[in-house]
Amino acid sequence: MSLIEIEQERLSNPVDVIEHIAGLNDWSFERSGEDEITISVTGGWTDYHVSFSWMEENEAIHLACAFDLKVPEARRMEVMRLLTRINEQMWIGHFDLWSSEGAIMFRQALLLSGGAEPNASQVERLLVTAIEACERYFQAFQFVVWAGKNANEALEGVMFETLGEA
Repeated sequence: MSLIEIEQERLSNPVDVIEHIAGLNDWSFERSGEDEITISVTGGWTDYHVSFSWMEENEAIHLACAFDLKVPEARRMEVMRLLTRINEQMWIGHFDLWSSEGAIMFRQALLLSGGAEPNASQVERLLVTAIEACERYFQAFQFVVWAGKNANEALEGVMFETLGEA
């Protein structure tokens, strides 16, 4: 049910705008369909695969950022504890565990209701926010998955701030 019964005609597919912006920035990308584009980004800890999907029914661009770290069944409960602790600190977006694949993913959306078009600043902010979140917490996920740390230990290990230079 809509509170406003005015239908806005969209000038272009928002994914077309993202593809144009990716081309202008020399980002490596692959268009997998009319409503989806994946951009590859090299981070400090790993490579990130950022998928932008246009969701017409919600008038939203959905961003999903994944990285190569599979969570074995034995570590999933502790990863879920870590996700909860991390998500409590997030202002924009959130992390999920896709249980069928054991993959950790950062997700967020940009609402474009009423025919709004995404601009370069919005697309860049979506991408930067996702990469910054993944870079900040990637090691915590590794600590839980590969080093057997609990969620609190893993989070403490990545949250300390250093001052000055050595």
